[in-house]
Amino acid sequence: MAQVKLNEEVLNYAVLGGTILGGGGGGPRESGMTAGKIAVEYGSPKLIDIADIADDQVILTASAVGAPAALDKYVTPRDYVRTVQIFEQNTGIKVGGIITNENGGNATVNGWIQAAVLDIPLIDAPCNGRAHPTGTMGSMSLQKLEGYVAAQAAVGGNPELGNYIESFFQGSIENTGKMVRQTAVIAGGLVAVARNPIQAGYIRKNGAVGGVTHAIETGRAFSKGLKRSAKDAILAATEFLQGSIVVGGKVDKLTLVTAGGFDVGTVEVNGYELTFWNEFMTLEKNGERLATFPDLMMTFDKVSGIPVTSAEIEQGQDVVIIKTDKANLKLGSGMRDQKLMAEIEPIIHKEVLKYIF
Repeated sequence: MAQVKLNEEVLNYAVLGGTILGGGGGGPRESGMTAGKIAVEYGSPKLIDIADIADDQVILTASAVGAPAALDKYVTPRDYVRTVQIFEQNTGIKVGGIITNENGGNATVNGWIQAAVLDIPLIDAPCNGRAHPTGTMGSMSLQKLEGYVAAQAAVGGNPELGNYIESFFQGSIENTGKMVRQTAVIAGGLVAVARNPIQAGYIRKNGAVGGVTHAIETGRAFSKGLKRSAKDAILAATEFLQGSIVVGGKVDKLTLVTAGGFDVGTVEVNGYELTFWNEFMTLEKNGERLATFPDLMMTFDKVSGIPVTSAEIEQGQDVVIIKTDKANLKLGSGMRDQKLMAEIEPIIHKEVLKYIF
């Protein structure tokens, strides 16, 4: 059985690599480190190859949904565990394994606490090998599966502010996703989620198999470079992802609006413009398109070398922008859905489809 023991060293690689593969989204690495440390200290979970899981085992997706920049966001480790308990209580389904919805500073370790506390196999087959804005994009095309009924449990919010909420929804992928997003708004900006039960055999064909390992290896390459310098760290990660460094410089202009549970805005550096919808969506210079989601675009702090999400970037910050083609990523089937990609255009007010398909 192929397994990776998840200790603190591997956690550090996973969080750094996950932040890079988050492409601007995927949550803050600080919360990822906190959650991951709890998991490895509690039970030393192991990352298991999906080839070692029986096809008929029911797998659950762990995620966090919301706007990373929201001021009142509040989710605890207990909330993540509670989502699985609520799911099992409401469905009667015994969970046979858990996967993360995507890569990101926080997202790559989604499921680690649940696996450690509830003794559930943690499987190396995310819904997507990079971060994405909507739940449907990370649903492995289940919305196209005839007769499929989605089930989603969401928990979060600060009890001291009166924001704590637990919820469970069943219905279509789209409708339950909208309800979870609204739950995140009510909770102050963020909720832990357990969702979309499906057999392992389906995930083999539609998930990003090996996506967590890819994050760990990305982080390992970055960390080796960081021992030398910030510049070497950024270069090492970029080379590992077969990408290129686009530009370095100070953030000349930054816009960010948190609305409907998302962060939306733009970043401008030396004539280059990044748009984001949680994740970076487009990269242009003088109107020329250089990269389009699900291509990976990512920003790093030039001084420290540390990857910086769209929610963390500050006006005047000295950054480096990199990019790599989607062909160099491990992507789930949701990233090949034209209807889902079309949702990006009215949000960022840019053409997207013609650059992807």
